[in-house]
Amino acid sequence: MKTYFILSVSFLLVLTSCERKQEEKLKIQSIMLSPPPVAEEKKANDLASPLEDSNTANKPADHSSSITDTAKKIIKEGDIRFETGNPKAARQNIVASLKKLGGYLAEENETNSGETNQKEYSLKIRVPSKNFDAFLNNLTSSTDHIDSKNIHIRDVTTQFIDVKAQISNNKQLEQRYLQLAAKATKMTDLLAIEDKLASIRTTIDSAQGQLNYLSSQVSYSSLDISFYTKQGSPVNEGDGFGYKFKNSLSAGWEIMQNMFFSIVSMWPLVIVALITYWFVIRWKKRRRANTTIEV
Repeated sequence: MKTYFILSVSFLLVLTSCERKQEEKLKIQSIMLSPPPVAEEKKANDLASPLEDSNTANKPADHSSSITDTAKKIIKEGDIRFETGNPKAARQNIVASLKKLGGYLAEENETNSGETNQKEYSLKIRVPSKNFDAFLNNLTSSTDHIDSKNIHIRDVTTQFIDVKAQISNNKQLEQRYLQLAAKATKMTDLLAIEDKLASIRTTIDSAQGQLNYLSSQVSYSSLDISFYTKQGSPVNEGDGFGYKFKNSLSAGWEIMQNMFFSIVSMWPLVIVALITYWFVIRWKKRRRANTTIEV
């Protein structure tokens, strides 16, 4: 009887243990089979993000985030022309003033008239905008007589801000299309996105070039300078025999040329004279022939 009781208790313990193991196994299986909520939410976000990106790709960016520089952008340029007694000294003064104020000589032309012995210089200079007035004052104070002076000032602040905003908006648009390209699965969609990216990149490069040009014009002012010597006297090589003989030959040659061209210009009269002479000779021959017949 005692043995039977022990066996019954052992059987009940084994049965209870099996049931607990079965319940734990079922719980583990249910946990493994049920999808984690985080992964489910991430999957839903991945499915929704392409649609959201495609709907927002063509939306313009916020202008307030791209406009940060509101300082005035001023372009100064002009031209000046004056007379000087010593053009070389005037040029040296201009070059020295440019070096002192941080400018440079962009273009230079020199002309010399051999007949009047008159020289003229044309310079195109670039100087930092902050030193433009100082350079102009130094130049005008060292000149004897100013023929003309024209200074033009342009405010390009609005244009500067618009170009920067255009670059910023297109760069943001480019990033959105790059994200779409990374998620594209079809070749046709990928090619369409690449074409759009190429167009956006061309627009960005063009606007960046315009912005660089405006920045250069704002940073450095330009001035066209032209100066000349006083009216010189004709060059005189002397009053000797050689000089007079040379002038006589030149004058005689000019007279011969003038006579030749005068005769050429009278060609209609020459033709009329030749025709008249031909008619007179023919008339005389006929008259002689008639006189011979009568005799």
